[in-house]
Amino acid sequence: MSATLRFALFQIVIVVPFLAGTWLRPRMADSKKTSGRLIRFNLTLVEPFIALWSIWGLDLGRDMVFLPLSGLLLVLAGMAAGRVALAFLPLEGKSRATFLISSSIANHGFTMGAFICYLFLGERGLGLAMLFLSYFLLYVFTVIFPYARYVSSRKHGRAGILREYVLNLQNLPLGATLLALALHALGLPRPDIFFPIDLFMVVSISLYYFSMGTSFTFSGMFASLRENAWLAAIKFAAVPAGAAFCLSFTPIAPELKGVVLLQAFMPAAIYSVVASVLFDLDTGLATNLFAFNTLLFIFLVLPLLFLCRGAILSF
Repeated sequence: MSATLRFALFQIVIVVPFLAGTWLRPRMADSKKTSGRLIRFNLTLVEPFIALWSIWGLDLGRDMVFLPLSGLLLVLAGMAAGRVALAFLPLEGKSRATFLISSSIANHGFTMGAFICYLFLGERGLGLAMLFLSYFLLYVFTVIFPYARYVSSRKHGRAGILREYVLNLQNLPLGATLLALALHALGLPRPDIFFPIDLFMVVSISLYYFSMGTSFTFSGMFASLRENAWLAAIKFAAVPAGAAFCLSFTPIAPELKGVVLLQAFMPAAIYSVVASVLFDLDTGLATNLFAFNTLLFIFLVLPLLFLCRGAILSF
């Protein structure tokens, strides 16, 4: 499948389910519960197979360690830029923490970053994106959640954290990534059989954006315009510019640079909303930032990335 056809297909796969979700939301008995079930289904029965198959098929080298390190540096850069932006925003307390978290973590996973890498680089790009993403849960659980917990002054026991975050079926994509790396280490080759990776990606993306549609309301779309403008400047200008500058001095393969540069443009992550809900921060602001940022990416930034894909992949 050509890159152009993939782009057209996945734009449909994003937009149609999202609009369907927004249309069906008021007609559902419990849209929140339905959304949660769809996301859990995706995390436990779809994403793990995508991660396992795509990473298992990679030809891994020592330079691959550059990918998760780059992921960590990108989110730290976003947090630093968010801290600067807060000096110009009238936010206090939990709202400040919410904005800082949204500035830091980005949608590097299946719902955006990994999908874009697959769109531009095929199955190998998807596998590289999954390696890039391996920083994510460690960062969220050791930096983002403890910070949110500190701000909210809520106490959680160690056993609760272990049960809820580490021993959770929703973390199966990370487990699949580790399994694929273990199979590589054991020297076991991936079977030479057909795996419908395109179909699995279509299902995964459709479920996520349908779920997002069932949680979205247009009435609050244009709230917090100043905060949204600052976040867009961080996600789509400051972080990509910093990444491009650093990559220009980095002697690694162009495909690795391409993955990092594509991921540098990603919008806010859904985990910014999750952290806000779990630790009683400003959930309204978190949801608004996530929705506005994501829609701006889909309808403006993504088409521009597609037009400039040649320059990005040969950077």
